[in-house]
Amino acid sequence: MSFGLMSFGYELGDQVPVLDVAAEYTDDMERVRTYASRYMHRAPEGVGLTDLSHGAARKALDTAGVRAEDIDLLVLAVTDVTEYLYWDAAASLLHRLGADGAEAVLLTQACSSGVAAFDLVAGKFATHPEYRTAVVMAACRVAEPYWNRLETGAGCFSDGAVAAVLRRDHDDLRFRAGEITTDGTYVDFFRLDVGGQAAPFGPDTRPRRVRGIADVKEHFGEDSAKISAFGAHARDQYRLVVERACKRAGVGFTDLARLHLPFDNQQAMSGLITALDFPPERTNLSLAEDYGHFGAADPLFALARDVEEGALGRGDHVALAAVGRGMSWASAVFEV
Repeated sequence: MSFGLMSFGYELGDQVPVLDVAAEYTDDMERVRTYASRYMHRAPEGVGLTDLSHGAARKALDTAGVRAEDIDLLVLAVTDVTEYLYWDAAASLLHRLGADGAEAVLLTQACSSGVAAFDLVAGKFATHPEYRTAVVMAACRVAEPYWNRLETGAGCFSDGAVAAVLRRDHDDLRFRAGEITTDGTYVDFFRLDVGGQAAPFGPDTRPRRVRGIADVKEHFGEDSAKISAFGAHARDQYRLVVERACKRAGVGFTDLARLHLPFDNQQAMSGLITALDFPPERTNLSLAEDYGHFGAADPLFALARDVEEGALGRGDHVALAAVGRGMSWASAVFEV
């Protein structure tokens, strides 16, 4: 079984300078300055996650010259909640694209989902030999009542969606291997305690925001040594999934032409790249500075930009890697 990426499309929110709008989200301007992020992207009011995803998918399909009715499988990977609860955003997109009758899958493990999606497609293609065309979309649209763009995480969250059209037996950007590992020790990080079955919304319930990084610090009792140990564990897991995927693909970790990671603040992202002992110029570090964190879409967006800029050569191997709620780390390796 073999498939490759035929084309990409992306739809981003409006670009805004981070420091121009930071005061709308936080009083801690000094912390925001340490992020060293120049821009983030915000979708206009009324533009939802599926609107961004639909725009990205249409561009990718048009570039590939693929009709919606030729889609066999659609996978939507999301970071935040979608427009509605108890609602299948992937099925909605399938219908909007005009591909009813195909299979739709919704992935919700946040930032790792956009990378994990390719392993899922590989499995579907293996068990459904009649499937020839798939569309993978990774999207982030910050749900403002529940998430603060500059305080919930450790960077600047942006709105955007990226889509890729995949075709069985396509020779370019061939999927070579995927790897996922999960550590449920930290499953409660970024948990929103109100609105689920355990504590449903009620008539007197007001929306609450996810505390995110504050919960992480509280979990470790504000102990800097324990927090540092957790960070080291997270970096080790990144290395683990990428090396496992590379081994399955038959390529060495250091032989990768590109390694694309989630867009974090510059200090944190630089620290991860240093810990991985990988050349920063062969990563998406510089790209992150101008875009903010698109959640599940970051590594795929970086790959799309590589293709746009002609940065890859025949035979190059590219690895995508990410971590998401769970916590789950995922990697996917492609060969140009």
